[in-house]
Amino acid sequence: MKIVFLDAKTIGEDIDLSGFDRLGEVVKYSFSGPDEVPERVSDADVIIVNKIQVNERTIGTADKLKLVCVTATGTNNLDKDYLDSRKIAWRNVAGYSTESVAQHTFAMLFYLLEKLKYYDDYVKEDRYTNDTIFTHFEEVFYELFGKTWGIIGLGNIGRRVASIAQAFGAEVIYASPSGSAPQDGYCQVDLDTLYASSDIISVHAPLNQYTENLIGKAAFAKMKETCIFLNLGRGPIVVEQELCDALEQGSIRAAGLDVLCKEPMAPENPLRKIKDSRKLLITPHVGWASVEARTRLMEIILGQVAEFFQSQAAEFFQTEPESH
Repeated sequence: MKIVFLDAKTIGEDIDLSGFDRLGEVVKYSFSGPDEVPERVSDADVIIVNKIQVNERTIGTADKLKLVCVTATGTNNLDKDYLDSRKIAWRNVAGYSTESVAQHTFAMLFYLLEKLKYYDDYVKEDRYTNDTIFTHFEEVFYELFGKTWGIIGLGNIGRRVASIAQAFGAEVIYASPSGSAPQDGYCQVDLDTLYASSDIISVHAPLNQYTENLIGKAAFAKMKETCIFLNLGRGPIVVEQELCDALEQGSIRAAGLDVLCKEPMAPENPLRKIKDSRKLLITPHVGWASVEARTRLMEIILGQVAEFFQSQAAEFFQTEPESH
């Protein structure tokens, strides 16, 4: 069996991938451009990808290909109809990053809520040295206790964020852009109510027809001026220019983003001009990427590859005619 990693650098160089060597020949490419993929997969049995587009153009000459594994939950990069037409199986991974993304959500919140950049700079710039009193609270902040936290997208990550927010004493409400049925134990509201009622809003929804460009000028106008908005779902859920306008005009207090419409960040992204870290925090799509989450992810992928070929072998021996 030949296993080809087409963008192994997206997993990180610190993750142990030696288990794949026990399954067959392994070839790793840090990155692969669309024009490089056909040659690199020409004799592959398995390809492992993150963002690489998998379609007739890129894998049309891969005659031996049997399995495509995506090192993510989203599979928008797969042409599933084409894969089905060639009887090529595919796998993705869900649930591996729940703890990591939930933790990053709160890291972003507290950075903005407690103005940590300001206070860190205050001390490191020696303004605290020999100050007149023992404390300094030029930039005020508030407790999370008693605040309303609105969640858009109550999947595994959304529910984990809800449980942590409740542990801090926040009241949690949620909205489902797709209009899914209420979940027991959680307070579902419509989007307008969530926008108007929430002190913190966090997005943990997938990108689909219900969420693309969901949050723009009209949504920000309904939010409290004191609202902290967090997007840890997908970049195109938010209209970035209209978020920029809302921050500059003071329609909301602050925003934290771990995802953008174009990644890496595009030079023309309007949010680049906001340099005030009390208003805007952007991290480079790293919330999912704790060491534990990436290790868990690749252990699951390894199990998927092994299980697939074990089932293929079992099927072969079951259908092999008896010799006489």
